[in-house]
Amino acid sequence: VSTQSTWGYQWKEDTKKKLLRKVMVQPSQKKGQLATVHYTGYLTNGKVFDSSVAKKKPFQFHVGNGEVIRAWDEGVATMSLGEKCKLTASPEYAYGKRAVGGVIPANSTLIFEVELLKLEQLQHSLTYL
Repeated sequence: VSTQSTWGYQWKEDTKKKLLRKVMVQPSQKKGQLATVHYTGYLTNGKVFDSSVAKKKPFQFHVGNGEVIRAWDEGVATMSLGEKCKLTASPEYAYGKRAVGGVIPANSTLIFEVELLKLEQLQHSLTYL
């Protein structure tokens, strides 16, 4: 089973999104907008490999531009401002056959808790705090 994402990509059945905090606003981001998120990344054994929360420094990237792994590009594109979710990324939607930084083994399924904090609009920004 696959589902269509905001940008027209087909998500595989093994890439999932689970809401941790729902908000009552529809996703509003457009391709290329600057998203600010907090995240914690886990291996399937529960080990944290990276966290903007622990660093106390949110992470920014342009939605849909290929600056991050595919699971983030597609998953964050479906999020509403203020939403928090868990993204489970199969290796094809994460780093594939590559090992990363000595902490992420090759062919890893990764789990991310992601919170969409801010979206930079063309003339102003929206913030959820």
